[in-house]
Amino acid sequence: MTEEQHTIRWGHDALRLQITLDGDGCPRLTYLGPPADGDASPDALLPLVEVTAAGHGRGWSGNRLVDTTIGGRLRHRSHHTAREGDWHTLTVQLHDPGTGLAADMMYRSPDGVPVVRGEVTLRNEGRETLSLESVSSLVVGCLTAEGPAAIDAADLLWADNDWLAECRWQRRPMRLTSPVLSGRVHFGNGRGGFALTGQGSWSSCGHLPMGGLTDRHFGRTWVWQIEHNGGWRWECGERHGAAYTALSGPTDTHHGWRHALAPGAAFSTVPAALAFSADGGPDAAFAALTRYRRALRRPHPDHRRLPVIFNDYMNCLMGDPTTDKLLPLVDAAAEAGAEYFVIDAGWYDDGDGGWWTTVGAWEPAASRFPGERGIHEVLDRIRARGMVPGLWLEPEVVGVHSPVAGILPDEAFFRRDGVRVVEGGRYHLDLRHPAARAHVDQVVDRLAGTWGVGYLKLDHNIDPGSGTSNRPGESPGAGLLGHNRAQLDWLDGILDRHPHLVLENCSSGGMRWDHALLSRLQVQSTSDQQNLRLYAPIAASAPTAVTPEQGAVWAYPQAEDSLDEVAFTMAGALLGRIHLSGRLPELRPEARALVHEAVTVYKAVRADLAQAVPCWPLGLPAWDDPWIALALRTGGTTYLTAWRRPGTETSATLRLSHLRGSHVRVDLLYPSSSQATTSWHPDTGQLAVTLPTAPSAVLLRLSRLNATSPDETSA
Repeated sequence: MTEEQHTIRWGHDALRLQITLDGDGCPRLTYLGPPADGDASPDALLPLVEVTAAGHGRGWSGNRLVDTTIGGRLRHRSHHTAREGDWHTLTVQLHDPGTGLAADMMYRSPDGVPVVRGEVTLRNEGRETLSLESVSSLVVGCLTAEGPAAIDAADLLWADNDWLAECRWQRRPMRLTSPVLSGRVHFGNGRGGFALTGQGSWSSCGHLPMGGLTDRHFGRTWVWQIEHNGGWRWECGERHGAAYTALSGPTDTHHGWRHALAPGAAFSTVPAALAFSADGGPDAAFAALTRYRRALRRPHPDHRRLPVIFNDYMNCLMGDPTTDKLLPLVDAAAEAGAEYFVIDAGWYDDGDGGWWTTVGAWEPAASRFPGERGIHEVLDRIRARGMVPGLWLEPEVVGVHSPVAGILPDEAFFRRDGVRVVEGGRYHLDLRHPAARAHVDQVVDRLAGTWGVGYLKLDHNIDPGSGTSNRPGESPGAGLLGHNRAQLDWLDGILDRHPHLVLENCSSGGMRWDHALLSRLQVQSTSDQQNLRLYAPIAASAPTAVTPEQGAVWAYPQAEDSLDEVAFTMAGALLGRIHLSGRLPELRPEARALVHEAVTVYKAVRADLAQAVPCWPLGLPAWDDPWIALALRTGGTTYLTAWRRPGTETSATLRLSHLRGSHVRVDLLYPSSSQATTSWHPDTGQLAVTLPTAPSAVLLRLSRLNATSPDETSA
């Protein structure tokens, strides 16, 4: 390092970050990783913050988030560190002399966890308004060592996410999208790379707001998430001989987002986080991200209790609840051991075809709940059977035929060019407007307060597109971002007023699967998938995107199911949150006994799940894999679910490297009637599992009897 350069070092026992300032005071992130790892990359030339604005584009033209003119001009002003409880903070203050734009790049990391969170605040210290078009949340230009060999060995990770087919992780060599572009003569950087974008109010429709990069030879892995409930973009490519990633919220090019930053005004980006593993592969990076998510989210007693939830929807009443249909289900759910009973969609519909287009008032349908007590007869029965009542709610929409649509002003709804946005026969509320906020607050306070409902399943079944331009000069993308942030504030307000209320995040299954919402909501709907065989890869992959204690998995035994199928659907939920459903009163005694046994086993292990971290003994599952496995480990105990779907192989070999070198006792926890056999091989850390029939599934517990493995870390 020359005398003209200055170095900023920051971190803790699990993470080190290094920023190098050149002679002009231009800062570059030259190292991010474990404290004892390799050297910095002085030629990683990406700035800490990338910004485009009208009149200020890129130095190297393209549609990427990097190579921006303003980003290249930002100079170091000062920096400071702080400690807030378990969190370490570094703020680097930057300034662009050309526009007067000031930028605070804030890095945060929980003590002992190899994850860094990035967020940028811009302030206009100039004399003219800047029309922002993109602002990065986190840019890291040193994911790999310099030189082509490191990128040659790198694989990209991302998760396709569709209704009924959520959380499908993919892996491909980085060189397929960032090929070698020159040999003897260097022509500079390309314009390509790999990028994903999420749009609209469904943050995970198409793809999870996550990605990653892993070295297939040595296991060094990065996994990132964008913590936003609206539009986002990430990209990963090659710059200056090293792999980089740039993470952001909405942009002008991809989301129609622009923000007029007046002199003296400020704007903050959505947060993004990056986890890494030095040599543990994706499993270790996802484990770090799990610990980070627990450290960041809002505390709630549900995260420790993990109560069993019965919901009447999936493969059960399917949106057609009535008093007569519900009362037998309430009794059966209580007998099975459920602790919450949720009445799902349809409880407000009088059967006149308005299930979709008349919603908004959220009053019970008299035709479905006749009698003097109406729906309260069912709610009272739920309480009498020792369970907490819950209801389905879609608060952000108002049907076009709802009386609420005529009561609230136009400004309370999403509009573009002065016209209300209509999607699927519904209007979308803009929660920035006081009338919209007062309406949804009144609904929730009535249900959770006056009615005594303790669980709300918050669904969202329309995507209003680019957003709303309710305010003068506002781009639709900026309106959507404003609503997204108002939604988070609204949720915080609900939980402030009703601290024991449990809120489920549902959106056509898993279409809003992001940590902005999950940092506040207690339960995540993982899918609407009705086929138990197809649910297995979704359930197994869920802990990549949500902590195990928040991931709700449907367990919906049917009267026509074989006993193996009943055990298959029940076992799939035992390492997450049980969303019990199905027509339990119609099950034959042997099947009902399997349901009761599963719930009993779950209650015996759930305290461990709330502190365990995931790993995948067969790798992240592919959609068609005949064998699938998920393990959760905490201390010396590992819980393992293995699914066998129809295929030729009756046996599989599962890799549990954290137990290599240890003597292990393997216990069959569920189902007790299984004919599964296992064989543990301590030298290789492999478990051979045989399941004679398909489909079938088991839950195993592996208990370490000694601790000789040097690579085991505390969960």
